[in-house]
Formats: sequence, C-alpha cells, structure tokens
Amino acid sequence: MKKTWKGLMMAAVASVSIFASGCADEKETWTVTCPWAPSGVAAVVSQKASTLSTKYSDKYIFVSEAIKGDAATVNNWVLDKKAGDPNLVFVGEGLLSITSIIDPNKMKFSEKDFAYVENLYSSIFVLSSQSKLGIKNMKDLQEYVKNSNDTINVAVNGATSSEAFLAGALFTSMGAQNKLKLTPYTSAAEAAQAVARGETTFAVSHQSQILESAEQGSVNVIAAFDEKPISHGPFAGVEGVGEYGYPYFRNRCFVMARAGTDAKKVAELKALYDKVLADPEVSKWMQETMLIEVDPLTQAQVDEHVQNVKDIINKYKDVIL
Repeated sequence: MKKTWKGLMMAAVASVSIFASGCADEKETWTVTCPWAPSGVAAVVSQKASTLSTKYSDKYIFVSEAIKGDAATVNNWVLDKKAGDPNLVFVGEGLLSITSIIDPNKMKFSEKDFAYVENLYSSIFVLSSQSKLGIKNMKDLQEYVKNSNDTINVAVNGATSSEAFLAGALFTSMGAQNKLKLTPYTSAAEAAQAVARGETTFAVSHQSQILESAEQGSVNVIAAFDEKPISHGPFAGVEGVGEYGYPYFRNRCFVMARAGTDAKKVAELKALYDKVLADPEVSKWMQETMLIEVDPLTQAQVDEHVQNVKDIINKYKDVIL
C-alpha cells in the first residue's frame, strides 16, 4: 500500500486521538509550544506525547500548541516566559547551530536561555536520486560523481536549511563543489516531490516525505545522513554517509524549559517524557508511521550534537552562501 505524506499525517493524527484522555484538574499543566509547521512531524509527535502524559503522571499534564513560526516565535517565547513558568518550547540545530551562525541577528536568545528537558525524536535525512540514473547505493554515487560532467542539482528545503548544508557538505567532500547546484523549495515535502518530477537530479528529505515516490519507482533512496545503515522501516539497509567518512547530522527536536526553572521539576518533566517515549506503542508508531527515531539524549549529548552541526556549518557555509 502506498502512503502519501498527507496520508501519513492523517494516520498520525488518527493514532494520536486514540490515546486522548481527559485532563485532571489537580494536575499541573505545562504548555508545549511547537514553533514550526502545525501539521509537521514535530507538532504531531508533540500531540502524541501530550495525550499520553496523563497515562504516566499523576502530577503533570502536557498540552501541545503549534504555531507557524520560526526564530521570531522563540524570541517572543523567551521574552514572555520566566523561570518556573509552566511552559516548554522546541528548539533544534536549525536555530542553535545554523541560524546562530548564518543569521544571528534573527535570534534574541541562546542556549543559556533554556533548561534542557528531552530530545523528542531524531529524524535521519536521506538522499534520493532519479531512478533513471541507476544509482542504488553509496558506491554508485561515488562513481557517478567521479565520472559524470552533469550538474548535480539537489532539491532542498530552503537555501540555508539543514538539508542544504547536508547536501553541500556531502558533495563538496566528494569533490563535486564545482558541479553542485542547490535548488531551494519552500518545504521539505516539496523538495522531495521535485526529484520525483524530474526537476532536480537529487533531493535531501525526511524518509516519510520520499516514501511514496520510492514505492512508485521514480526515485532511489541511496544514502542516509547517519553513521550507520538505517535499521528499520521501508529503507532499512540504506547506507549511512558516515560509514564512508562523509559529514552528517540527524535532525533533532529538543524540548526546553525556561532557564532558571527548578532543576527537580525539570528532572521530573524529563522522566515523564522518558516514560512516554518508552511506551512500546509510541516507539512502534514513531518508527513505522512517522519513520523517525526514539532518541533520548543527555545534556552532554545535546551539546555534542549542537557543536557537531556548528562545525559542519562553519566548514561549508561558503559553499552554501
């Protein structure tokens, strides 16, 4: 059965509703703001986690709020919230590692304004190509880059997105900088559709966004931006670029409280998220429906991730800009 991105989202929302339950008045409500697309992965997963919060806590309940925004939304959140306010917000490497270097004037905050709670999920980006090129894996890609004089036209989500930097870093590392063209689209889903329509030769996208085109045979998914092969789902076995020594990072979604919030309370919120993410049905839903990873992180691992992405941005920003 073929699954469209819209179909995946509808299935996700339907799955979320199964777990919905009433809010107990005696519980402390924490509003979780998603400053990205209200119908996107982060918003849907946040809703899922929120509906399960009542199952795993007698003290706290999460209420999800999705706002179409970006750095400005987080700026306002930081300005409006004080330490101890029952509010949480998402940030990720897009803001902390990319915007902070490429366009720092957009940000009126830094990591110091937040208290880390948990990483909601990790998404492994994939590289796809037009199937007519006959590229099936990393070795095929290396041969193509080495022997073809054609422009390497890669569809990406925005000119300075995570996807753009991953594409730029990979093909530059392969010696193809002079042949590289990054074509920005207004969303990751549109970028995935572009390669399927033949507008570009390659695309970087989330797995769920390229699934239908891969099932139809119009594209081949040839690499994952990770250190090892994808371990599950329809793209299980697709090689990681890190296996070949090329740069990579995952897309991550950090849940943050306002800096100065009581450390004990932050630890209790993290413990609640950990319980939700450990729920077997949640894990299965995230892997099989959303095609993302349950990936709890420590503060040290968050810092390592943010710095790794910053290193990649600093090294390849001249290619992108």
